[in-house]
This record gives sequence, structure tokens and C-alpha cells, in this order.
Amino acid sequence: MEKKYPHFTLRTLLSFLLVFLLHRSTEAQQICFRAGETPPTIRENNAVGAVVTTIITEEGVNLTIASNPADSFGLNGNDLTAVKVLDYETKTSFTIDLLCTKGEQSLTLIVVVLIENVNDNPPVFAESQYTLNVDELSPVGKSVGAIVATDADKDRLYYSLVPDTEGFRLQENSPNILVQHVLDYDAVTSVTLILSAQDTPTSTPPSFTATATIHVNIMDIDNRPPWFQPCTETILDMSKICLSSGYTGTVNLTEQVVGALPLLPGPVHAIDGDKGLNVPIMYRFPTGSESDIFQINQNTGDITMSKAADIAGPLTLTVLALQTSNGDQFATTTVTIVVVKKSVNPPQFEKMEYEGFISADAGVDSMVLESKASNRPLKVQAKDTDYADGINPDVRYEVQGSTEFSITPQGFILMTKNVMPGTVSMNLHAIDSSNAESTTAALKVEVMPEGVLGAPGGYGPGDMAALGASLAVLLVISMVVMGLLVFRIQKGKTDWRKLSEANIFRSSLGKGPGELKDGVQYTNEGFQNDGDTSSMGSKGQEEMDGKRSIGNGVTSRAVEENVMKVSAPLYSNLLLDTSSLAGSDKADSEKEVKPILTKERRVEEGYKSVWFKEDIDPNAKEEVVIIPDNGEREGDDDDDDDEEEEGFREEEEEYDNSSPQTPKVLFSDADMDDGRGVRFEDFEKEKIQTSDL
Repeated sequence: MEKKYPHFTLRTLLSFLLVFLLHRSTEAQQICFRAGETPPTIRENNAVGAVVTTIITEEGVNLTIASNPADSFGLNGNDLTAVKVLDYETKTSFTIDLLCTKGEQSLTLIVVVLIENVNDNPPVFAESQYTLNVDELSPVGKSVGAIVATDADKDRLYYSLVPDTEGFRLQENSPNILVQHVLDYDAVTSVTLILSAQDTPTSTPPSFTATATIHVNIMDIDNRPPWFQPCTETILDMSKICLSSGYTGTVNLTEQVVGALPLLPGPVHAIDGDKGLNVPIMYRFPTGSESDIFQINQNTGDITMSKAADIAGPLTLTVLALQTSNGDQFATTTVTIVVVKKSVNPPQFEKMEYEGFISADAGVDSMVLESKASNRPLKVQAKDTDYADGINPDVRYEVQGSTEFSITPQGFILMTKNVMPGTVSMNLHAIDSSNAESTTAALKVEVMPEGVLGAPGGYGPGDMAALGASLAVLLVISMVVMGLLVFRIQKGKTDWRKLSEANIFRSSLGKGPGELKDGVQYTNEGFQNDGDTSSMGSKGQEEMDGKRSIGNGVTSRAVEENVMKVSAPLYSNLLLDTSSLAGSDKADSEKEVKPILTKERRVEEGYKSVWFKEDIDPNAKEEVVIIPDNGEREGDDDDDDDEEEEGFREEEEEYDNSSPQTPKVLFSDADMDDGRGVRFEDFEKEKIQTSDL
């Protein structure tokens, strides 16, 4: 049976033992016990002798400690006390066995003492400094790392990060550090942060805080191509680029340069745009470049010539720079090689050293003068004997060693900013831009105190102001004189127009003898054949009929066919203004004719005269009779006159229908017989009126 049921016997024995212990415990409870059902507690960092709990015993019961871990407790009567300072972080609870004896009765009372924790320990970071790495251009919100602190008191920790404006922040209720905005290696390569851990939400004591220093390195990534140097960095949106203007160089026609070509602004050189990576760069000529004349070193970028250039002019090379580890990151630039004809002589300044003067109060953009006593500006010039006149149009000037002065393309020195009195030294540089040949000269400018420059021997500001005022007065006087002259010329045009009309009228009457009725000729017959072939009165009938006209398309033929009536004022004006007629006779003849109004006939060469039998008062209202010089005409019959007059009037009517409306010149027998003059007849009013020129 024992072999078959071994566990039954053991279980039975344990049951009996438990019943015995319960019985003894019941008896013991009657002699000692602890009040309360919950275990006693004591705060850590207690005072020595602090009471933990009190044991209640019957009278005559002896109480002793049977088990005392680390001898931490003792008995003071029935009080269980702490004889040492307890630490929650070292041990959180103690079990003490108390022995109660009374005569033959004894009881073991087990007391469990719990240590109450208090906030007496600060948080602790494992290290005082941490280093974290994060790639540039990382997305916002990416975790950089979590730095956790510990607290022996097992309290909850509250974290903070300072500063919080360096591109990083903490995740809420966590020591996890996140990217706050896009990072740029070229802008910031590293950031130092301070992470704090506090064991209370506020700083109210008791509160403990721990800190750690965190170094965050922004790592450069391969996101930029090579950059040719020198270049100008600029930001385009979120990208940074570097702009290069390329390279230039000069070689002589039919000459091969040995070694690397000198270029401006320097040799071909490129760097990795990602400066933190600094990947090596290699150089190439893409297909299509002038590779038959030029070669490029793959590692250094130096350009050399494989043969001489045989064509003048610019040659443009394209240079490719790419990363050795990543061919997808590349950039290109241009190298312009100008092939020029070799210059025999470089430009040379006329002087090796120049001296100029300028007043301190001259103002910006004022020109430097060549001497103290002159207002003549200083002009420097570099001559090139390769040119016949020494002027090379490709020479340009620049000032070196001074920012107070500049030089114009023509060689004048200008002051660019206000300068205190004293001496300013600089160098002048003349460069032949076609072949880069240059020369240098020294310039020393003496800045004079205010009012000193332009002293005796020169012209000061006051002199120039006086000169300007004088010129202004002369200009006003000139304008007044010109105005008077114009007024006189305009006023004289009327008199000349009248004289011209009278001259034309006189010319129209200057026919040869026999063509007009007796008494109609303007000049005497004796003057018509005096040898002056240029006179209008001496021309033949055929020439006069074919060429003479009297304005508005009216020919002399039309005038000759009208009866003429002329009033005395007409001839009085003609007789008086002899000086005006003298200036207008060139219209009648290329030969100078000097008309003289006189009673006597004058036969001198160059004169034409209108003469009268007796003196006539020009101011009188009497009419002047023009008496023909042909005696034969005086004996003509009146019948002939009547027939001729009727013929004239018939021709007049025909002319009125076919010619412009011009004044008619009429003659009547009555007027001619009684000695009266000639009158004009107005076609529009159909009446005869006296006209004055």
C-alpha cells in the first residue's frame, strides 16, 4: 500500500503538522500579537531608534528577536524600533521573527516591515556627453536619437532640450530627439544641445534634475556636382549653386605655347560641391572640342597645345568636370582661347611717373588737374608703336592700389570719394585686351586744402562764375540784335516786292519800236539800240514774245495787247526809289545797270534812264505823260488809233476767257492826247482805279 500510495502518507503527515501549527498559533495569539492587519512601514532615511510597530503581549510574556536581518531592528520593551538608517534603494522590506514565551508556551511572531520610498535621489544619465550624427536634408520629424536618464527613486522623469531653435526638438513626453527643419551642411555642420531630466513636473522641492551635453553632427551628403573655381555661391529656392563665368586665354597665331596655358582668372580647377565629402575631380574634353589643337590633363585640368593655331579669332572649349566615384555628378564650363597676331611692341605710358593735383572740396567725379595753377585736367595715355598714330583701341586703363580715384577710358583721373588733404600714391595699369600685354606707371595725386588750388595764374570758381555771367549777357545782346535784323528784313520784303512788280511791269513795256502805239514805249528809241544787248528793251520781238511773262502766267504779249492807263503816283514811286532800282536790275540783266531818273539823256555804258521833257513834282497829283521818242508815230491818224484800240479790246476779251484774272493795262486816246498817264483796271470790280506801288 505504501508503495502504491506514497503521496497519501506524506500528505497526511503535512496535514497533521499544519493543524498543530494552527493550534499553537492560536495559543500564541493569545499571549502576543501585533495590532492591525497591514504590514508596518517606515520611511527611508529614518532616524535611529524610530518605532516601527508595537507588539501586544499578555502579562508575563517574554518578547525577544529571533531573526533580525542586518541587525537593523531592536526591541524597546514591546516596541520594535529601527536601530539603523534604512534605505529604500538598498532594501525595500525586512522580515523580523519575534519569539514570545510564557512558561512552557512559546510563539514565533513574524513581522514584515516595508520601507517607504522618498525622493532623495536625482536622475542620472549614463554619460555626461553624447554625440549624434544626422544627414543634411533629412526629412522633418526624423529621429536623431533618444538619450534616457534613470532615477533610483523610480520616479517619472520629465525631459527638456535647450536651445530649441537649432533645428531639433523633443518628442512629446519622451527623450527622443527629432529633426525640426531641413538641415544644410554648408550652413551648419554641428549643433550642441543640453538635455535635462527632472524627477518632478515642477521645481518645487524636493526636486532633482540631471543634464547631459549632446553634440549633433550634420553629415554632408553627395547632392551637389563639382563647382568650377572661382565661382559665386547663390541660393535658389532650397538649393545652393555656384556660378562660374568661365576662363579666357590668349595665344599667338602660328605659335605653340609650351606647357600649361595661362588663363584668367586662373587655371581650370573644380572642387566637389559637397565640401564635407570632397570627392576627387577628373577633367575631360567632350566630343566636338578643339582636341586636335588643345589637350587637357585629366587629373589637374591644365590645358596644353598639341600644335599651333593657324586661324585667328576666338576658340571656345568646353571642359567637363566629374566626380571620380560618381560620374552622375558633373559640371561643364567654357574656356575661350583668343588667337591673335603677335604684337611687336607692348603699350607704354608716355611717362613712367605722373603727378596730379586736386582740391579737397572738388567733389566726387571731379578730374585731377595737371598743375596747381591750371584748370587743365591731367590725361595719361599709353602709346603703342605697333600703330601709326600710337593709339591702340584695345588698350584699357585701371587704377591699382587706391579706391579714392578711378580712370576713364580716355585717360582722365577722377576722384571717386572725398579725400582729406595729403598725397595719394597709386599705380596706373594699361592692358592691351587683344593680347594681354600691359604696362604700369606711377601716379601721385596731391590733394590740396580748400581754396588753395586755382590760385594766381589759374582760374578759380569765382572767375568761372564771372565768365559764365559775361557769356550770358553777350548771348542776350546777340539775340536782341538778331531779332532786330530779322524785323528789318521782314519789313523790307514789302518794298522789294513792290519794286519787283514795278520792274516786271517796266520790262513788259520795253518792246522794240513799231510794236506798240505811239506814246506807249517806256524808254526812248534811242536807248533801245545803244549796244546794251542785255537790256530788256533791246531784245528782238521773237525773243520777247517767246520768253517774257509778268507773273501769274501772264505773258508780256497779253500786256502789250491791252490799252494801258497809268496814274502819276506809279511813276512818282519809280522815280523816287532810284537806290532800290539799282539793286533790283540784276533780274533784268546779268550786266549791272544803274537806272537814273533825269531830264537829260545819258549815254554812258551801264546806265538806263527814263527822261522827261520838263521837271515833274513827284508829290503832285498830276498825271505824267509818257511821250514816245519816235517822231514818225506822232503823225499817225486817229483812224489808225481807233482801229488799233478796237483790236486791242477784242483781243482783251479773248484773253479774259483764257488767262488768269490779272490787272489790265489800258490806254485811251483821250488820255494820251491831253497828256494824262496810264491807269490799271481791276477785273473783279470792272472799274478803273488809281494804283500805287
